[in-house]
Amino acid sequence: MLAPPPLWQRPWLSLKREWMLYHLGDQRFRFMYDPPPDDEWVSVDCETTGLNPRTDQIISIGAVRIKGHRVMTSERLSLLVKPDKAISAEAVKIHGLRERDVANGLEPDEAMRQLLHFIGSRPLVGYYLEFDVALINRAIFPMLGVFLPQPKVEISALYYGWKQRNLRVYEHGASIDLRLATLMSDLQLPTRHAHDAVNDAIMAALAFVKLRRLLETPSDKAV
Repeated sequence: MLAPPPLWQRPWLSLKREWMLYHLGDQRFRFMYDPPPDDEWVSVDCETTGLNPRTDQIISIGAVRIKGHRVMTSERLSLLVKPDKAISAEAVKIHGLRERDVANGLEPDEAMRQLLHFIGSRPLVGYYLEFDVALINRAIFPMLGVFLPQPKVEISALYYGWKQRNLRVYEHGASIDLRLATLMSDLQLPTRHAHDAVNDAIMAALAFVKLRRLLETPSDKAV
């Protein structure tokens, strides 16, 4: 799914790694820049105080490891995080977490430390991962002076690519429903209660494993 970089890029990537390590504010996190374990990923999801990645904060983190074609549900992380700001009414309607539910949660820095150690150098997987990564980056930058360096795999993009690959020529450009419930149903995967960070991370991991298999097999679309 993530091909090795071409030979001509490797010297540049090595220099970039050294530059990032030089600017890393806490050298205990050098492991983020190590070569990732072979054929492993981490699926990540966050619940937040609202829907603005520039101003809102993480209140719940779910993550699960993927090894090969297996979702390792026994190797998962579930954290509650105490935010510095109120949880919006709109967000509570989505994930059901109230301020009293996270009042005894971890401080954000400690939650980030645990998350980074759980991820290691593994590539990240997620559904609309850009939102979660933006919030995590905001949380870790004051600690480390860098953003998440791991490669990132977007489930909705994989699904869109698979659907497009299997459309007939005259169907190209057709609208594709990228909602998680639709995606899981179309892939014939089990669903869990949505907007729970661990459940969403596991569903994204299941979709990733299934889409890897589908994208590795030749297309049988009709012309």
